[in-house]
Amino acid sequence: MKNEIIAYFRKHPTAVLKSRQLAGKLGIKKEHEKEKLKHFLFELFKEGVLVKDRKKYSLSRKTTGELTGIINIIDNGSYGFVVLDDSKLQDIFIAERYLGSAFSGDRVEVALFAKQRGKNIEGQVVKVLERKRTEFSGTLKKSKSFYFVKPDNREIHRDIYIAEQNLNKAESGDKVVVSEIEWDSSLLNPEGKITEVLGKAGSYDSEIASLAKEFNLTYKFPNEVLAEAEKIPVELAEAEIKRRTDLREEIIFTIDPDDAKDFDDAVSISKLENGNYSVGIHIADVSHYVRPGTQLYDEAYKRGTSVYFVGRVVPMLPERLSNKICSLVPNEDRLTYSVLTEITARGKVVSYKIEKTVINSKKRFSYEEAQNILEEGKGDFFDQLYQLDKLAKTLRNKRTRAGSINFSTKEVKFYLNEKGVPVDIKLKVIQDSNELIEEFMLLANQIVATHIDGNENNKSLPFVYRIHDLPDTEKLKEFATFVRSLGYSFDPNMANKSKQFQFLLDSVEGKEEESLINEVAIRSMAKAVYSPNNIGHYGLAFKYYSHFTSPIRRFPDLIVHTLLFNYNKNLGTQKFSLKKLEAMCEHCSAQERNAVSAERESVKIKQIEFLSEKLGEDFSGVISGVTNFGIFVKLNGNLAEGLIRLGDMDDDFYVYDEKTYTITGRSSGKKFRLGDKLEVKVVRVDVERRMINFMFS
Repeated sequence: MKNEIIAYFRKHPTAVLKSRQLAGKLGIKKEHEKEKLKHFLFELFKEGVLVKDRKKYSLSRKTTGELTGIINIIDNGSYGFVVLDDSKLQDIFIAERYLGSAFSGDRVEVALFAKQRGKNIEGQVVKVLERKRTEFSGTLKKSKSFYFVKPDNREIHRDIYIAEQNLNKAESGDKVVVSEIEWDSSLLNPEGKITEVLGKAGSYDSEIASLAKEFNLTYKFPNEVLAEAEKIPVELAEAEIKRRTDLREEIIFTIDPDDAKDFDDAVSISKLENGNYSVGIHIADVSHYVRPGTQLYDEAYKRGTSVYFVGRVVPMLPERLSNKICSLVPNEDRLTYSVLTEITARGKVVSYKIEKTVINSKKRFSYEEAQNILEEGKGDFFDQLYQLDKLAKTLRNKRTRAGSINFSTKEVKFYLNEKGVPVDIKLKVIQDSNELIEEFMLLANQIVATHIDGNENNKSLPFVYRIHDLPDTEKLKEFATFVRSLGYSFDPNMANKSKQFQFLLDSVEGKEEESLINEVAIRSMAKAVYSPNNIGHYGLAFKYYSHFTSPIRRFPDLIVHTLLFNYNKNLGTQKFSLKKLEAMCEHCSAQERNAVSAERESVKIKQIEFLSEKLGEDFSGVISGVTNFGIFVKLNGNLAEGLIRLGDMDDDFYVYDEKTYTITGRSSGKKFRLGDKLEVKVVRVDVERRMINFMFS
C-alpha cells in the first residue's frame, strides 16, 4: 500500500488529497484498509516524501525535484543504496542496471520510479555529481586484445580499461595506480591512465602500498615534510630542560609489544610515607616538535592516525620523529608531558599535576618480560611492577563496579618470513602486564578530561573529548534476540544495561562463543568518536574522558597536549575555536574509522594468504553469520572467516530463517545457528576476491 501511495503521487505530482479522497482513487473500501492508508500517509509525511497541510497530503517538492546523496554499491555491483543528503528522507534502492557510471562512495543525483516494487523506494542514478576517489590501485591484466586494471577495492565493481599508450611502462601482473578516469556511459567500462607502478602483484611491498591506496592512505611522506623532520635535532637543548620538571633520576620504564618501534608512554610508581602511591604517567611530548603552522603538523592532521598493517605501519609522523626523537627509548633523555598523581591503595586520586617533564627511561619491557617478572616474583624493577599491577587491578575493579564494560576482543599475531608471507598465526594472549598499562592510560585520559570539563574554572575552554553515546534501543533488542538464540539472556529494558552487558560477558568468558558474543555486543554499541562537546563515555562509565596518551600515533592526542599547554600558559584559544575543533574532531573520527577498516582488511588478506597453503586441512570453528546464501564460520585458532555456501550443502534442501538466525534442513530437520561449533575443511581460497570457502569435515 505504501508503494501504491508513492506511485499515485508520482503519477499525479500536483494532487492534493485527504486520506478518504485517496482511498477512493485507489479503490480502498474496507474500513481497516482505510486506517492502514492513514497510517502509511503519516509515515510518508514523517519520511519527507509527502507534505501535510491540515488533513491534505501532497508530494514533497524535494521528491519531485533533484534528489542527491552518497551511493553505496553492494556485493560487487549487484545493487546499491543512495543515502540522501536530506537525512529525513528514506534511502533509495538502486538495482544493478540503474547504477549508471557511479562508483561506490560517489555523490550522485537520483530519480525515483513512478511505479514502486517491494518495501524499498526505488530509483536510478541519473548523474554523478562528485567522485569520492580520483585514483584506484589494482592489478594490470591483459586479455587477447586490450589491457585492463582489476581494482583491489571490491566496492569498485567495473574493471578499468587502459589504452596501450597509457600503460606507463607497466606490465601485466603489476600492481599499479590508475587515475584520470573517464566514465560517461554504463554501457562501456571506465577508462584510465596508469600513473604509478607499485611492483609485481604478490610482493609484500607492492601489496602494502596497494592496500594503502585502496583506503586512500598517504603511504609516503612528501619531501618537504621529511626535510623539516631532518632539521630537528636529536639532542635536547639545555634551556628547554631547565624549563621542565626534571625526572631523569626517577625509575621510569616502558611496557610495549615485543615488536613495537615507537614508545609513547612510560610509567613510574613509588610508595609515599602516608601509605599512598605516587604514580607518574609520562607521555612523549610530540607537541614540542610538531606545532601548528609547520609542514609536519599539516601532514599529521591530514593522516589523523597511524595505520598498523600486518608487518608494516603507515605512520602519522616521519620515522625520525616517531621511532627516534619522540620515542621514549631506554637510557636516552626525552621530553615528556606527565600526569603526576597521588593515589590511595583503594584507587582514589587524592591530587594530580599535569606538567612538562624530561625523563630517562631505565628499561624497555615487552609485555612478556614484564609478565614473567610478575609471575616469578623477581627481576628488574619487580617492586615497581608489583605495585603498579596491584594498583591497576584495584582501579579496574573500581571501574567495573561503576558500570565500565570490559570487552574481550580476540586478536591474532602473525609470524612472517623475510618475504612477508605468514608462516603461522596465533591468538594474542592478554595478560596482567597488558591490563596494567591500559589501566594507567585510562586514568591519565580521565584526569586530563576532568581537569578541563570537571573544573568550573576551565569548563568553558574548547577541548577535545573522546565520547561514547548510549546504545540504540533497536540494536539492543536485536542483540537480546541474538544472545537468546545462543541460550543466554539479556534484558534490553533494564535500567543499568552496562552492568548487564558485563555480567553476560563474564558468563561467556572462556567459552567458544565468547569471541562472537563480544563482537556482536560491540556492534550493538554506538561508535566512540572525538568531539568538543562532552557527553561522557558510556562503555567506560566515565563522565570525563579524552585521549592524551598516544600523540605519536593519534592526532587528537597531539591537539590535547597543545590545548593543555596553551591554557596552562594562558596563551589563549585564538587558533582553536570551537568551530575549528568540531571540524578537526569530525576529520579525525573519519580517519580513525578508515584506519580500522584498512587494518582489518590487512589482517584478512594475511589470513587468506595463510589458508591458501592449507587446502584440504581441517579446522575447528564457530558459526559467525547465517545468511540466505550460506553459513559464515570463524576459525578458533586464527580467527579467519570463510563461507560454507548453501549450494555446496547438497545433503538436503536448507531454508533460512532470519528471525532465529538459523538454516534448517527441510527433510532432516538439521539446524545450523549462530554460535554453533563446527569442524570444517578448507576447499577454496580466492586470494584475488579475498574469499575463503569451507565444507563440513
